[in-house]
Amino acid sequence: MTEIIDYPLLALVGQEEMKTALVLAAINPRVRGVLLLGPRGTGKTTAARGLVDLLPPVPRSSCPHGCEPRLAAISMEYVCSDCAEKLKKKEEITYPAPMQLIELPLNASMDDVIGGPNPRIALEQSRWQLQQGILYYAHSNVLYADEINLLDENIVNCILDAASRGYYVVRRGRLIGTFPSEFLLIGSMNPEEGMLRPQLMDRLGLRVVVAPVHAPEQRLEIYERNRQFADDPVTFAAGYAEETIALANEIAQAKELLPEVTIPSGIAESAMRLINSQRIQSQRAEIVLLEAARARAAADARMEVEDVDIAVVAPLALRQRRSHFMERFVKQSVKEDHRIAGGVKKVLGIETK
Repeated sequence: MTEIIDYPLLALVGQEEMKTALVLAAINPRVRGVLLLGPRGTGKTTAARGLVDLLPPVPRSSCPHGCEPRLAAISMEYVCSDCAEKLKKKEEITYPAPMQLIELPLNASMDDVIGGPNPRIALEQSRWQLQQGILYYAHSNVLYADEINLLDENIVNCILDAASRGYYVVRRGRLIGTFPSEFLLIGSMNPEEGMLRPQLMDRLGLRVVVAPVHAPEQRLEIYERNRQFADDPVTFAAGYAEETIALANEIAQAKELLPEVTIPSGIAESAMRLINSQRIQSQRAEIVLLEAARARAAADARMEVEDVDIAVVAPLALRQRRSHFMERFVKQSVKEDHRIAGGVKKVLGIETK
């Protein structure tokens, strides 16, 4: 049973910031995922697996080709003939299904991630057929990349690009396919083993520093709960079922309310001043900060973002976004521009701004 019952997220001792970040990302996909940074053994993977039980069902395609109503709304050319016929008859081509956790293996290749030619079909039938990859199965699910800093950078970039655009394209010789790719991305890493490149780091939304629990009573509680779960996972999980169901309902309600949550202009201006005060160059900072604030307001069943929302999510959204290299680079560029402007004025007699 331990293979099919995950340790409940709410049973984790402490780590409130990690729980908050995961819930905000579950409410609002526009926060662009969560990165968990911390030493081994601090519950990062356990939290990612436990989050799935809190997520509401999603519409899943009943078609083997993955046809969806939103694709048909663009053009009927994007759905197969069977689904096109069903939609004309106003029949459903999706069904509600629970979200799943798709884990990305550390040794995954690019073909494993985006798909490639099916070798069995090629050998047995002497024809090319596209075999789907991990991204295909991650659609409408949670994609978890443990030790994301140790993955091939091209694979990480591919995943982040697919998450950002909402689709990905597979090209293998004469084979070409475009597939939807909307998923909740959770990455975890141990900074002792190396950091992500700044370009990749910037594309991940919320960042959580998962620090070890030090209080003796809390460490003992961690042991007791893990022992109880190992002895009887069914009974242990049942003890948190009521809380889990209540939080799952709150997340579902917050997701429904989210489109109506607005940001007053004064709050938005304060958020921009906060970002500038931290000397953050990336424009992704304001997107993540404000979308996380909207998610928190929705979680509190409020229609407007308040200052407290910005204050609570600011560390999650702005942490490790400041680049000292880019600060020096911009300053040097400004000095160079002034020097060039001085030369233009001296030689050509034209003053530029």
